[in-house]
Amino acid sequence: MQMNELITRTIDLRSGNADEKRSAIREYFLKTWTIDELLYTQLKSDEVFYHRGDPLRHILLFYLGHTAAFFINKLMLAKVIKQRVNARFESIFAIGVDEMSWDDLDNNHYDWPPVSEVKTYRDQVKKVVLDVIDSASLEIPIVMDSPFWIVMMGIEHERIHLETSSVLIRQLPLDEVVPDLFGTQCTVNGEPPKNELVDVKGGLVNLGKPMDHPFYGWDNEYGKYSEKVDDFKVAKYLTSNREFLEFIEDNGYETKSYWTEEGWKWRNFKHAQMPLFWRMKGNEYQLRLVSKEIPMPWNWPVEVNYLEAKAFCNWKCDKTSRNYRLPTEAEWYRLHEVSGLKDVMDWDNAPGNINLEHFTSPCPIDMFQHGDFYDVIGNVWQWTESPISGFPGFKVHSMYDDFSTPTFDGKHNLIKGGSWISTGNEATLHSRYAFRRHFYQHAGFRYIESDAVLNIQNADYESDDEISFSCESNWGGGDALKSNFQKELADIVRSVLNENRDLCILDLNADTGRLAFELAKHYDDVTALDFTARMIRIPIQLQEHGFVRYTMKDEGELVFYREVLLSDYGLDKTKDNVLFMQADAMNLNPNFTNFDLIVLPLLLEELRDPKDFLLDIHERLKEKGFLVIASTYEWNLSVTPRENWPGGFKQDGEPVTSFEGIHTLLDPQFDLISNDKELYLTLPKSSRLTEKRKVQISVWKRKK
Repeated sequence: MQMNELITRTIDLRSGNADEKRSAIREYFLKTWTIDELLYTQLKSDEVFYHRGDPLRHILLFYLGHTAAFFINKLMLAKVIKQRVNARFESIFAIGVDEMSWDDLDNNHYDWPPVSEVKTYRDQVKKVVLDVIDSASLEIPIVMDSPFWIVMMGIEHERIHLETSSVLIRQLPLDEVVPDLFGTQCTVNGEPPKNELVDVKGGLVNLGKPMDHPFYGWDNEYGKYSEKVDDFKVAKYLTSNREFLEFIEDNGYETKSYWTEEGWKWRNFKHAQMPLFWRMKGNEYQLRLVSKEIPMPWNWPVEVNYLEAKAFCNWKCDKTSRNYRLPTEAEWYRLHEVSGLKDVMDWDNAPGNINLEHFTSPCPIDMFQHGDFYDVIGNVWQWTESPISGFPGFKVHSMYDDFSTPTFDGKHNLIKGGSWISTGNEATLHSRYAFRRHFYQHAGFRYIESDAVLNIQNADYESDDEISFSCESNWGGGDALKSNFQKELADIVRSVLNENRDLCILDLNADTGRLAFELAKHYDDVTALDFTARMIRIPIQLQEHGFVRYTMKDEGELVFYREVLLSDYGLDKTKDNVLFMQADAMNLNPNFTNFDLIVLPLLLEELRDPKDFLLDIHERLKEKGFLVIASTYEWNLSVTPRENWPGGFKQDGEPVTSFEGIHTLLDPQFDLISNDKELYLTLPKSSRLTEKRKVQISVWKRKK
């Protein structure tokens, strides 16, 4: 089949009837499968399948088998099918590699099968998938727990590998490939127009795909995130090969000051002097395409990694004394909006060099106009300044739980806009793909000029065990309806006080903030202190950004990825009623005084000298103010020396309980109101291990 006969777009999963949709998905699958196999016809012989395009990637045979094995593994996991096709293949072709670093070598040995066996396996898998498409239950709309969502997952996954495998083939020696077997390359070659900056008005940018969007989406696309973008200037064109040559000829690759620390290390390791796909033949530059080399097309976009793109921007800053950089994800969306582009569903024909609808190579930077700009989508991907992270509300898909989260490490930057070979989900507005900054894709860049402070969303998941356990205990694993210790303690505090929003509350062991936020719903002046900075930064992040993310142990080496959204708990509207600070309860600033109520949630057990602390605590309360103590009375000698225990020992042969000792210490300054309440504190350790502790609650009122 010719390439123009294979063109199709990702499918609307929410409209039409079941028979039409089944037929459309069948066609989509078959065309995807055919394009994938057509890509590998460019390899000169079976022997080449055992070569690596990149030393840090698998051999090419892996990717031929991988896209097929993925279907079977996911259909098995979803219980759509009950029998494997080839268990060995579905193991060795299961997991690709993420290029951890440009200097990490993959020395693993694999017992790879013959190419003929892998092709036979693909034929078998093709039949299984077609049987699923033809027979599985199909209801409109197709949602995430539908068998057809898994089929679409397999198809879109294979389309991703069309692109990534084409890059690996592009990295093979020229004598190992056959040209002109995969579509039609552009032949227009010349000098580029001079680049110029165009003003873009800023505004509020809303990111995130709604759950009822008609297209299939990967988990990182969903959620909601809004960002105010300042006015900026943006290059009319992608950076061309000619424009990038100026950087090279001005010793850009030799000047350390233009490079980030990471970039300079990579440049030295690779001894880079020019982009990966540039060649020097005599005194003439040439450009390596997927399967052939051509005289350098100076009016095509340069293809570089993020580190090179960033160095170019820094060089341009140095030469002009102006603030050049790459756009953020939000700025790219703003550019897309002002250019007047629509999403795939509204295309008559692809408005750019994308979706294989025009060329199987890049093309001149002034060929596809989008409003005042060119190539806002298509031609080559565009690097951004934004490390990928999940939007607030992000949840992993249970059938592919490691699609996104391994990239949420601050080391994978987003690329936007798609390339000539970006099809399916990759060609949609909401697609979010990210690669390590040294990685090569069919990617280039356009620069912007902006004096605005760079707004980079935090990408990391908290993985410190102590903090993760605290988050899980405080926030119930994301279950906003689940009762928990902190919420119940807040209810007790409310029962002690009058309904007066002006009362001042002090939480002296803030932990990850649930208690303080719950109190802030009813009181306008809550101060929450914690001894450790790493703990107190969690509620501060919740306060500033509305969400935090953390990992939680599952079993063995497995983890859950959790997210806390204040809005899910109805705590976002009153979050600013709390002042979170780091402080030592044993050495409090004198300013922390004159409170109507002080609550000590599991604090005494963490103090070096709880006896001394209790003797002075009345000084920080108003007359007739209240003290609420929540304690398990678990004294740890490594924290609290034996002589500082208020109780839990025998004195003169008689037992002294901790409560009795506390009562003795407080009696001169406090009246006991109650000590008859007990709460259970749940301490999750993993998905299989949970500890429960009984906490006594005592309420005290300061005497006049």
